[in-house]
Amino acid sequence: MTSLNGSQRNSSPIHANQIAWAHICLKRAGLLASGRRGIYQIAPHSEEVLSSPPAQINMHFLERYREYRELRAKQSSEDTPRRNESVAEDNEPTTRLTPDEQIRNGFQLYQSNLAAQLLDRVRQASPVFFERLVVELLVAMGYGGSYADAAEVVGKSGDGGIDGIIKEDRLGLESIYIQAKRWEATVGRPEVQQFAGALHGNRARKGVMITTSGFSRDAIEYAKASPIATVLISGKQLAGLMVEFGVGVSGVGAFKLKKLDEDYFAELDL
Repeated sequence: MTSLNGSQRNSSPIHANQIAWAHICLKRAGLLASGRRGIYQIAPHSEEVLSSPPAQINMHFLERYREYRELRAKQSSEDTPRRNESVAEDNEPTTRLTPDEQIRNGFQLYQSNLAAQLLDRVRQASPVFFERLVVELLVAMGYGGSYADAAEVVGKSGDGGIDGIIKEDRLGLESIYIQAKRWEATVGRPEVQQFAGALHGNRARKGVMITTSGFSRDAIEYAKASPIATVLISGKQLAGLMVEFGVGVSGVGAFKLKKLDEDYFAELDL
C-alpha cells in the first residue's frame, strides 16, 4: 500500500489526470484495489506482475486479464464506439480523424474517465454522504426548490425504504419520493417492488431510485410497467449527471471551438 506524496498531489492537471486514468485502468483489470483517498493498494494477484514486470503496461497488456476484457466488452455494447480511443490504444497515428473529431472524441474520453473517477469515489462514501449527494444532484437539476427545503425531509420518512421526499418544483405542487442505494451488487426486481409498494402506500405518483451499481433487466421492466412513474438511475447514469450538472466536479479550463464564418466573406462570391 502506498500513498501520494506532496509533489504528486501538487502535480499539473495533465499529470493528475494521467495518474487517475492509469489507476482506473489498473483497477478495472483487478491489479489495484480501492482504498482511501490518495491510497493505492496492490491487489493480491498483481504480485505476478511485480515478480516479472513487463517493459510497458498499456491497454494491450491489460487485455490479458479477464476482468478488464469483460468490462471493456460491456462498455462497448453500451457506448458509441470512440475511434480515437482505439487508435490511441494501438499507438497508431491519428491522421484518420479530422482535428475537430480528435478534439470532440478526446473530450468524450475525458468525460468518461471523469465519470469513472466520480463513481469510484461515490462508492467509497458513507450512506449519509450518498443521500446528501443525491439531494444536491436533484436540486442542481432543478428539483426541490432550495437545498435547505429538500434536505429537511431526507432520511426522516423511514417508511418502507423511502429515504426522502423532494419537491418537484419551487411551489411544491408535486412530491418525488427517493430511495438511494449505495450498493455494489445489482439491484433486482424485489427491491424495486418494495420501493413501488412504499410509493403506493404513501399515495405517491412519482419515485426515483438511485444506486451506485446497476439494475437487473427484470427490475427495469417492472419499473416501466408500474402505474406509478418510477425512474431508475444506475451508477453510470448518476456519474454522468454529476458531470453534466457540476456536482462533485470543478472546472479546470475551457476551450471554444471556432469555424470559418462563410457569411463574413459572402461578397467574395459575387
